[in-house]
Amino acid sequence: MNQEKLELVADFYEFTMSNGYFSKNKNDIAYFDVFFRNVPDGGGYAIVAGLEQIIEFIQNLKFDEDDIEYLRKQNMFSEEYLNYLKDFKFTGDIWAIPEGTVVFPNEPLITVRAPVSEAQLLETMLLLIINHQSLIATKTARIVRAAQGRPVMEFGARRAHGVSAAIYGARAAIIGGAVGTSCTAASEKFHVPASGTMAHSWIQSFDNEYEAFKAYAELYPNNGTYLIDTYHTLQSGLPNAIKVFDEVLKPQGIRPVAVRLDSGDLAYLSKKVRVILDEAGYPDCKICATNALDENLISSLIEQDAKIDLFGVGENLITAKSDAIFGGVYKLAAMEKDGKMIPKIKISENVEKITNPSFKKVYRFYSKETNYALADVIMLKNEKEPEGEYEIFDQYNTWKRKKLHNYYVKELQEKIFENGKLVYKQPTIKEIVEYTKKQLGTIWEEIKRLENPQKYYVDLSKKLYDLKTKLLNQKQV
Repeated sequence: MNQEKLELVADFYEFTMSNGYFSKNKNDIAYFDVFFRNVPDGGGYAIVAGLEQIIEFIQNLKFDEDDIEYLRKQNMFSEEYLNYLKDFKFTGDIWAIPEGTVVFPNEPLITVRAPVSEAQLLETMLLLIINHQSLIATKTARIVRAAQGRPVMEFGARRAHGVSAAIYGARAAIIGGAVGTSCTAASEKFHVPASGTMAHSWIQSFDNEYEAFKAYAELYPNNGTYLIDTYHTLQSGLPNAIKVFDEVLKPQGIRPVAVRLDSGDLAYLSKKVRVILDEAGYPDCKICATNALDENLISSLIEQDAKIDLFGVGENLITAKSDAIFGGVYKLAAMEKDGKMIPKIKISENVEKITNPSFKKVYRFYSKETNYALADVIMLKNEKEPEGEYEIFDQYNTWKRKKLHNYYVKELQEKIFENGKLVYKQPTIKEIVEYTKKQLGTIWEEIKRLENPQKYYVDLSKKLYDLKTKLLNQKQV
């Protein structure tokens, strides 16, 4: 990640609050949780992504003289605090759920334990990174699911919301299940496949379509996907492509890779194109579809028995157009003074905005018989690992209860930083992709369906529920 001035990518209040904490509460330790409240698009699950860039940001977080001088000119910060920033280095602890994990609302994706003046300064960048990449990874997973095993390529760089959104959105798309990206920078940076076909402008630049296809075949004989809708798909594009296959590729013993449809009735055209390709002796030539696709259109195409083998998805993926907010928040959960833990809670008339207090952990329960995930339970950090019969219950409708048997559990968060030092072995992007596939394989199909998914249980332990209830009942002044 480009570190240029990222240290100032923070809401201004983070600096004013940090300065205030530094002046009044220098030795207090804070616990902050990053979590989200709702799955985008009404989905049943999300996929967390972005931890690698958070690690990189924290390891490189420092303030130079230009930063200090800018803050000084605001006439709001003490010189003692500005001197503190000159030598700033993160010294706290961080726990996080690994990238590619299937996650659900209200679970702490990241927990920061650090001097409060430090912890406050991380808020914007942690949220910016987690919100963006988790959003795109989740959207991609929906699109990949809709494709039902057909490869999905990320083609959205030109429509992304800026350079970083294109590069890191592509990374998140790969984690979510895309097989390649059109973004060359992302391909080079993250060692993932680069995908691309040909442009309409290439075809238009030649005297005719045949000459354009012929030149392309001569240049890229083993890697050609031919765009056949520049003029007329069935009357011009496809016949010219087949002519080039016969005259240029076939004599060399080379088979065409694919043709691409970018406009028109994709279901109808793909069926016609498939028949013609098969009759011409090219049943192995694949049909690629693009043109403002998303999970809903892809599902519709497959329901219509469209003969499409792979999809290139652009703006609707890279911008998560249908629901472009992940909604992650950064909330104080506890303070530590003189070694004593003091749980904190945010109360709101909007029930969904009431936070879960204290230092916590999350266990996922798996069936020993099927290895499917049964439920998640958020617990206090000092609680023992569940064993034997365990009863879960809905914190809002406590009469809804279920007893779990014959299970095993896994704690979701892992230690990332300890006393400011990285203690986590970072996986490669390839390892994250494989991990994501395994994670999705543990989730029931009913939870993964695109419409009206079954709700997954995320409950509180009895001790955490009792603590939360106690704090809610206390008089707040």
